[in-house]
Amino acid sequence: MLLKPKRLRKGDVIGIVAPASPVFPEDKLDRAAQYLESLGYRVRFGKAVRKVHGYLAGSDKERARDINEMFANPKVNAIFCLRGGYGSPRLLHLIDYALVQKHPKIFVGFSDVTALSLAIFAKTGLITFSGPMLASDMTQPHPFAQEVLWQMLTSPRVFGELPNHLDHHRVGLRNGSSVGRLFGGNLSLLTILVGTEFFPNLKKSLLFFEDVGEEPYRIDRMLSQLKHADILAHLSGIIIGQLTDCDSDDEKPSLSMEDVLLHYLSFLPKPAPAFANLSYGHIPQKLTLPIGAKCRLHVSRKKSVIEIAETVVE
Repeated sequence: MLLKPKRLRKGDVIGIVAPASPVFPEDKLDRAAQYLESLGYRVRFGKAVRKVHGYLAGSDKERARDINEMFANPKVNAIFCLRGGYGSPRLLHLIDYALVQKHPKIFVGFSDVTALSLAIFAKTGLITFSGPMLASDMTQPHPFAQEVLWQMLTSPRVFGELPNHLDHHRVGLRNGSSVGRLFGGNLSLLTILVGTEFFPNLKKSLLFFEDVGEEPYRIDRMLSQLKHADILAHLSGIIIGQLTDCDSDDEKPSLSMEDVLLHYLSFLPKPAPAFANLSYGHIPQKLTLPIGAKCRLHVSRKKSVIEIAETVVE
């Protein structure tokens, strides 16, 4: 069953959680809250957002408790993650998915939060949003990223075609047209879920991914996981975002990133299209992508288009 959260309205309460790493410096918390309040929203911090436990923002139970309490609280209308980093996969077995299903709400985060977003959909069917986070993206908000985010979260209308930022020129890799539900996020986090109960069924879906700091041989390793798990052969298409700081070390021989991507795209079904350089990833001008939403993908010699084909909030 597909679930859609209620749209945000001015005056609504946005709950802030830290499911992964802590925030430094701490004043980013206040600046992020001030930004949300300047837009007309109210803010509620989770109890663990100021905690530090090594590279984690508090213990696993504390971070998971914050998420569960935000879904349970009838005064909270949406849940935004502070940042990524490390630690979200440690929470998957601690989330109360029955509670999430009973109280579906907007949930926003990307990078390490990919694990939570995919698990929530796999367990509940709730559309979540892979997009800007508070500490990393909203203390110095980028106009392009914020315009897309707030339009998607506040408008009950179908969003339609997703734009690209002027800095990014889409590159068609396989021509064709297809329709499917949109799944993905950070490739490193996505691949660790393969074979678990927290991984959605990607058959006939559109897969999108990005990553940061991963050389071509590491991207190769992760895509080989998807191939041998028999995932690539059943996709309806692939959209590649920004592979930031993923160049090979010039000191050693390497395949190019293009070599790696084209190799694994060859395992897609023949009609499945693909393009690269979507404005999504570890960049300021990132798009917000609705995980689980029905989308259309069209790639030709002249143009590459990804279009959201249904409403994503109610």
